[in-house]
Amino acid sequence: MDFVVLLGPPGAGKGTQAKLLAQELGIPHVSSGDLFRDNLARKTELGLLAKSFMDRGDLVPDDVTVRMVIDRIGHPDCEAGVILDGFPRTLGQAVALDDALVAAGRCVSVAPLIQVPDDVLMDRLTARRICRQCGAVFNLVSNPPEVPGVCGECQGELYQRDDDNSETVRNRLYTYYRDTAPLIGYYFARKLLVEVDGQQSIDDVQTALVAAVRSMPGDCQ
Repeated sequence: MDFVVLLGPPGAGKGTQAKLLAQELGIPHVSSGDLFRDNLARKTELGLLAKSFMDRGDLVPDDVTVRMVIDRIGHPDCEAGVILDGFPRTLGQAVALDDALVAAGRCVSVAPLIQVPDDVLMDRLTARRICRQCGAVFNLVSNPPEVPGVCGECQGELYQRDDDNSETVRNRLYTYYRDTAPLIGYYFARKLLVEVDGQQSIDDVQTALVAAVRSMPGDCQ
């Protein structure tokens, strides 16, 4: 098993599916968003710089993201493989990742793409609510709280993140199609792309992803 690059637009469910896939395969889930938040919590220069872009719904510049991710995947717990979620997001990042992996005798073994129509993505993202206290995620359409505005886990207040309003969501989808969608062709050309229907249930999407990963040889040629 080597590196799995999980692709899909914002709202496709990559974060949820990446965590489940990591548990199933017994390898780490490395999220660029988690790395940004960790660096921000530690008040690193890279973390603060990344946040200024994330708050606007824009992509973080390649050099900032690449430095964070390459450092993380060099840790001992990543030796058996990694589920990459949110990285690479541009062709430049994909090339930088390949260069770093080749130097270490590793490679990307599969790139599953979770496909979801734009109108469904808009509904999913603008309906998302987050607990201020424990961080639990709810959705007013698919997973509403029992009491409106109140977290069912800790009774904390639910709120809509700035990057979940309709204007910012449209901008996030625009930046995805402009900068990230070209990766579909990149991995297709390398015979690593596997498409998965993201409108299925969470369990069915996970089953399809596990099948996609296990269908690939996973060796670096």
